[in-house]
Amino acid sequence: MENDDLLHAKDGGIERLLYIMRRLRDPDTGCPWDIEQSFSSIAPYTIEEAYEVADAIARGDMADLKGELGDLLLQTVYHTAIGEEEGLFTFHSVADAISDKMVARHPHVFGDQSRDKTAAQQTIDWETIKAAERAQADQTRALDGVALGLPALTRAVKLQKRAARVGFDWPDVEQVLDKLREEIDELKEAKSAAHRHEEFGDLMFVMANLARHMGLDPEQALRDANGKFTRRFNSVEAKLQQDGRTPSQSNLAEMDALWDEVKREETISE
Repeated sequence: MENDDLLHAKDGGIERLLYIMRRLRDPDTGCPWDIEQSFSSIAPYTIEEAYEVADAIARGDMADLKGELGDLLLQTVYHTAIGEEEGLFTFHSVADAISDKMVARHPHVFGDQSRDKTAAQQTIDWETIKAAERAQADQTRALDGVALGLPALTRAVKLQKRAARVGFDWPDVEQVLDKLREEIDELKEAKSAAHRHEEFGDLMFVMANLARHMGLDPEQALRDANGKFTRRFNSVEAKLQQDGRTPSQSNLAEMDALWDEVKREETISE
């Protein structure tokens, strides 16, 4: 067994964390829960931790961000520990792979290409390099390599961007708006639950396309809308509490009026 001095080393860094994970996954002396985990069982936690990092950034809470980045790093350590046990890869080989990728994708920094280019040109060059990498990985179709595990709105935008690169795209936003109206009408006309499910999905896909044409991030826009709804509803609830009541003791008309009052107050405060 490795020296337990590393377990308590306050400046042990990544090696300390890797050691802790090996101890947790030890089949004889480790934690039963940790030993039972697999790539697939850990994946939902990985996604959750990434969102918690984004949430800490959105709130501007740098102390929380430090902790959340640690939680996200733990997910990488977890997956690489499983990979090492199965003879697939190690933490260090994963780190080497991303290092190689960053060097290869930045020839204007690490190679002999000029840095004297616009951000737009650098983006084009980046996509060209990525396309070559996909070709080497036998991902030759336009939509190959767009991850299935992405949030649906984010994946929709990425699929649309890929299709646009080969010319499958509306030339202006007005045509997207026309398609949006068409999808709303089709949703209204849908009779069965299955048909409504399909048409609603089509509507959301077009909404993602509209966001792309407008230069918006639909995932972020919806997160912001969620935050605004939460903030305003909390304010409505607080106003009811001043009268010693809860939302369930109110009604829609009153809460709607309070909602409008909250909106006016926000406008004045701005």
